[in-house]
Amino acid sequence: MNLSFPNESRSFDETRNRVRFWGYDGAIEIAFFVEADALKKLDQLSAEMSDVEAGFLKIFDATREQIYGVADKVYMRSRDGSCAHILAAADF
Repeated sequence: MNLSFPNESRSFDETRNRVRFWGYDGAIEIAFFVEADALKKLDQLSAEMSDVEAGFLKIFDATREQIYGVADKVYMRSRDGSCAHILAAADF
C-alpha cells in the first residue's frame, strides 16, 4: 500500500449520502468518499439500518481495511493531483 491511513477519523455526509475519510501520501492529505451504494455492497444487513448515519459508519468501521485497499488502488489509478477521490460500488 502506498498510502497510509494513520487518522481513523471518518464522518458521514448526509447531503451526499457517503462517508468521508483521509489518507496520506507522505505529507499530502488526500480526501476519500465512500458512496452509500459501495457500503451497502460491503454489508448485506444495511437494508435493516434504522439510523442511516450510525449504520454506514458501522459498516465503514467493520470493513475499514478493505476500503483502505480499494482507496489505495483508486488513488494509484488517478494520481492527477485531485484532492478528493470517490469510491463507488463498482470499485469493490
